[in-house]
Amino acid sequence: MKNARNNELSDRRSAAAEAKAALLNAYRNAKDSAEPTRLAKQAERQAIAAAREERRAQRERAKQEELERAQAAEAERQAAAEAAARAEVDAREAADKDRIARVIADEAARKAERDLRYANRKARKS
Repeated sequence: MKNARNNELSDRRSAAAEAKAALLNAYRNAKDSAEPTRLAKQAERQAIAAAREERRAQRERAKQEELERAQAAEAERQAAAEAAARAEVDAREAADKDRIARVIADEAARKAERDLRYANRKARKS
């Protein structure tokens, strides 16, 4: 015998309502019994997320420090290049000034010799 009761509409509706209520109660019981494990898993996920965020922040700090080191090295290299260029310009200017001074001294020596020759010639004529 499948079902001994007389399956009237009201019987089927009440059976369906009882089945829904039983499923709802079973769900609530399962949810309540799984609450501690759910909380533990949620805490574990939060700890994992916090650790992930800390690692990300650490990577960002390391990347920023590396960038600052690279910028400092570039600034040092730039300063060294500027100092070398300044030294080269100063050396070139000093060489130019020395050459000009020698030219002026040579001109003065030639003029002194010429004046001496002129004075000697004047002295011989007089």
